[in-house]
Amino acid sequence: WLFANTGNGAKSSAILYSIIETAKANGLIPYDYLVTLFEELPKRQTNESLDDLLPWNVRSRW
Repeated sequence: WLFANTGNGAKSSAILYSIIETAKANGLIPYDYLVTLFEELPKRQTNESLDDLLPWNVRSRW
């Protein structure tokens, strides 16, 4: 990434952009998808599956 000051910053940006672009590729509004993730992730147990929060599975919620 051109404007990342550190390797960790570049990695974090790449992860965030990947999540956003995958949401868009699956027909979701990125903001709404991120809100859903931020609301649902804290409710999860550590060993609980995250498959139902993947962008291609979330579509049915909206």
